[in-house]
Amino acid sequence: MKSQEIRQQFLDFFASKKHTIVPSSPMVLKNDPTLMFTNAGMVPFKEYFLGQKNATNKRVSDSQKCLRVSGKHNDLEEVGKDTYHHTMFEMLGNWSFGDYFKKEAIDWAWEFLVDVLKIDKDCLYVSVFEGADEDGLDFDQEAYDIWKQHISEDRIINGNKKDNFWEMGAQGPCGPCSEIHVDIRSAEEKAKISGKSLVNKDHPQVVEIWNLVFMEFNRKADGSLEKLPAKHVDTGMGFERLCMVLQNKQSNYDTDVFTPLIREVETITNNDYGKNEEIDIAIRVISDHVRAVAFAIADGQLPSNNGAGYVIRRILRRAIRYGFTFLNTKEPFIYKLVNTLSKQMGSYFPELIAQKQLITNVIKEEENSFLKTLDQGLVLLDGIIANTNGTEVSGKKAFQLYDTYGFPIDLTALILSEKGMTLNEEGFKSELEKQKNRSRAAAAVETDDWVVLYEDDEVEFIGYDTLKAKVKITRYRKVSSKKDGDLYQLVFNLTPFYPEGGGQVGDKGYIEVDNGNVIYIVNTKKENNLIIHFTKNLPKDPTQTFNVTVDEKQRFRTACNHTATHLLHQALREVLGTHVEQKGSAVHSKHLRFDFSHFAKLTVDELREVEDFVNARIDNKIPLQEFRNIPMETALEKGAMALFGEKYGDTVRAIQFGQSVELCGGCHVQNTSDIWHFKITSESAIAAGVRRIEAITSDATKDFYFENNRAFFEIKDYLKGAKNPLKTIIDLQEENTNLKKQIESLLKDKAKNLKGELINEVKAINGINFLTKKINLDQNSIKDLCFDLEKSVDNLFVLFGTEKEGKAFLTCFISKNLVAERDLNAGKVVRELGKLIQGGGGGQPFFATAGGRNPEGIEKALSEVKKYIV
Repeated sequence: MKSQEIRQQFLDFFASKKHTIVPSSPMVLKNDPTLMFTNAGMVPFKEYFLGQKNATNKRVSDSQKCLRVSGKHNDLEEVGKDTYHHTMFEMLGNWSFGDYFKKEAIDWAWEFLVDVLKIDKDCLYVSVFEGADEDGLDFDQEAYDIWKQHISEDRIINGNKKDNFWEMGAQGPCGPCSEIHVDIRSAEEKAKISGKSLVNKDHPQVVEIWNLVFMEFNRKADGSLEKLPAKHVDTGMGFERLCMVLQNKQSNYDTDVFTPLIREVETITNNDYGKNEEIDIAIRVISDHVRAVAFAIADGQLPSNNGAGYVIRRILRRAIRYGFTFLNTKEPFIYKLVNTLSKQMGSYFPELIAQKQLITNVIKEEENSFLKTLDQGLVLLDGIIANTNGTEVSGKKAFQLYDTYGFPIDLTALILSEKGMTLNEEGFKSELEKQKNRSRAAAAVETDDWVVLYEDDEVEFIGYDTLKAKVKITRYRKVSSKKDGDLYQLVFNLTPFYPEGGGQVGDKGYIEVDNGNVIYIVNTKKENNLIIHFTKNLPKDPTQTFNVTVDEKQRFRTACNHTATHLLHQALREVLGTHVEQKGSAVHSKHLRFDFSHFAKLTVDELREVEDFVNARIDNKIPLQEFRNIPMETALEKGAMALFGEKYGDTVRAIQFGQSVELCGGCHVQNTSDIWHFKITSESAIAAGVRRIEAITSDATKDFYFENNRAFFEIKDYLKGAKNPLKTIIDLQEENTNLKKQIESLLKDKAKNLKGELINEVKAINGINFLTKKINLDQNSIKDLCFDLEKSVDNLFVLFGTEKEGKAFLTCFISKNLVAERDLNAGKVVRELGKLIQGGGGGQPFFATAGGRNPEGIEKALSEVKKYIV
């Protein structure tokens, strides 16, 4: 049975059980402060489990794309080494929100596996929660009694809290679960060892296939449990593992989920799968990782150096590294797999087809970049090896290579072993742990339990119509972090404050308390359908009714920028073509940022045309047309643009200004004329095929033109009222260029004459030709002089000091052979001696510079540098 048929059979089965079939939510989470990625099928439904939103459909089923590479669910290092872990995977799930519970969940799971899919029940084992004294939880007798109606009792296993009590995190919804395991070993193997003894023992052919979670508790901050208002069912079945069972394979990678990608890797790299374990692991890593990266990019997350983008970059770099090391691929090739992947999965996940070109371009650019990093790292590693006494390389040096240059530690270990050397792994782990501890301390947030004052399931947002309201605090809690200190999170029964989302910043404002005092609301965010207001203080009596007010000026400026973002999107599609799609946005009160797909830098004429297009619509005074809570189909019929990677409900809000129609929950002006004027401030590339425009509107534009006008008249005044300031400046620039050329020529002559004098001042110390001197040259001339001296003097170590316009400069040059043989480093020299001139600097091991504000320290630096060679 093909994988696509298996997925469809699952969905059809639960549709027959009156479940609503919903599409997969985006794998990348944009508006959830607690997670970067969907790591389990239940994540899109958290608000229902928490009782913070009423489910429209009480029974739901889907196939949810998930990613597990960080945090509690971290499978990255296992991926490829075994046959059943993955970064990106599909989780087949059926959900009940306060409807059915254990009996239906268990009965239907058994019916689907045994009666529909015809899996031999003698291959199956199930587990039930054995209880936990520390939580006051008893053995799950109810689940046990239901299971024994389907399977012999000797195939029912008691599971501990680790395996059979599922928790969303340190706090939140949780409950006992029943796992279904399958034994796909041969009859001979089964006769030797019982499958029961191999359950949850990481055996590649005795694996968990389905987990039925019975969500009925909430874990509080103090670790205690409380009953949820309603009981829910949350199930998750590994699609890839199910395909392995039904296709009679011993590995997920032998199913048709992966074989098309594996065949393509074999063809491109000229390697065979199934003949060499190292090559097999590499091919599995690449086939798995390209899926994760491609889906993430399709959902709007580009590789970057921080946050979710860093996770995606790390996954891709792991794949590149395995290809580089084990498949001997020195040129980009992973991007070529995108075509195969989109053909294979595009029918169920159309975003792969729609975003195929972008995904391909981004992966290719990332491959090129990291392959250059690997080449650079190999050179640096050679230097470390050359400067190592003995056969063990310092873990600290290896960590610097890993941390600063992104050079993989396992590649370092592999190269060392090939050269008969070893890595001090404990030293590396120690440095890595120090870094992790620093990161944890910086990111750690302590969150108290909610103090519930009034029961209120959903917060009503009224901020489209008013900026003021009388509210009651329904719940609050304290949160503490190193970055922000102590803050309070307040939830109101209704609120005019817009929570951060859809690229728009959260509102600020204040709460009126007794005696005319106010408590400032410093930010507003949304979490699990709750609109949370951040404050530094808590009202003395939080049970009162309060007047709250949104900062009107900030909201208006933000609304101007948000509407301008829509008009900019329309303008780009009009000027550049309909291939332009939004890839991200940030709407602040002072500026806006818009990321979009496009293949080339915008010309000056194109930028002007885009600006003119937006400003024409501002001048046309187009009124806002708002369509609230309309069916998704109706919005699309109106021509509204739905963005890939965004999560939309059954009903949506559409915003229209003339021909610009977009699905949007953000805040907008009532008329485009409110924006006053639109001005692009920058245009740049942020990834292959993705450009970024930054712009301003309203008051920021007025300030921009005021400053430019002021600067123009200052320049004109400085030029003695020149009639044509531009021509005067051009003439001055030409004159300045000619004078610079003359000065450079004179300085070169001076340096040539100086070179002969300096060679005579070189001193031989411990086999090193040593030179220090304070000279009067510009930095470029000094650099040229250093490299010129090297042509005449071997084993050279130079430190020059220079004073210019009250500032001090140090320049250090060391012959490359000394860098390798004597473990000398010019960058280290100037960093340390730079302190003497009250400054700092750096550079390469053979050439580095430092600058400071204390010229008097130059002589001391010149005298102390000798300590590095004696």
